Amino acid sequence: MALQKVLKAASAPVRRQILDLLKTKSRSAGEIASHFDITDAAVSQHLSILKDAGLVTSRREGKQLIYELNASVLEEMLIWIQSLQGDGEETIDENSRN
Repeated sequence: MALQKVLKAASAPVRRQILDLLKTKSRSAGEIASHFDITDAAVSQHLSILKDAGLVTSRREGKQLIYELNASVLEEMLIWIQSLQGDGEETIDENSRN
């Protein structure tokens, strides 16, 4: 997982709303777009960024692309975030600092 891509993809409010829509069920691009007051092209761009980060996957059903949440990437991100709490021990090697 490229954590930087995941965090950047999840940083935009529209993309977080798309992830929220997909947590309940898979949806077509058109169905997702109907929830927003932006162009279909803008929704498509947001979906592309989410897909590139691995947060969503897509499959073709006839002429439609169906998007679904990729929970495993979200789980990896949560594990990383939880690891930031740590045990209070410094784990960075002093030689690796800039």
